[in-house]
Amino acid sequence: MTNQIYPCLWFDGQAQAAAKFYCSIFRKSKITADNQMVVTFELNDTKFMALNGGANFNFNEAVSFVVDCETQEEIDHYWHSLMAEGGQESHCGWLKDKFGVSWQIVPTVLPKLLSDPSKAKKVMEVYLKMKKFDIKALENA
Repeated sequence: MTNQIYPCLWFDGQAQAAAKFYCSIFRKSKITADNQMVVTFELNDTKFMALNGGANFNFNEAVSFVVDCETQEEIDHYWHSLMAEGGQESHCGWLKDKFGVSWQIVPTVLPKLLSDPSKAKKVMEVYLKMKKFDIKALENA
């Protein structure tokens, strides 16, 4: 038996809107079920559940979703799309979307740059000053 593990996101009546919003951003995505209380959807082949659970709980940075990006174009796409309609940018690739869900938009080259002893300190100094990551600036550090 396979036990799939996936996140359930608690919304205050916005589960359908959130699922549609996320599916509009990620290229390989779809809503797989919607019964007004619970919406299941997939983003890049990862299953999610959105629950219309009420106003009891709010999202915070204790849980975030990481989006690995190969190119600056990908970073720009996810950053601007997730920030649309009232998102809030933070530091070091973090943002909150209009629903309050936290995301990290991260270049895949970052671990390699940080593992290079000759560059790591400078790369860290540069990225700690960034909000949205700039791959060229990181590579030139």
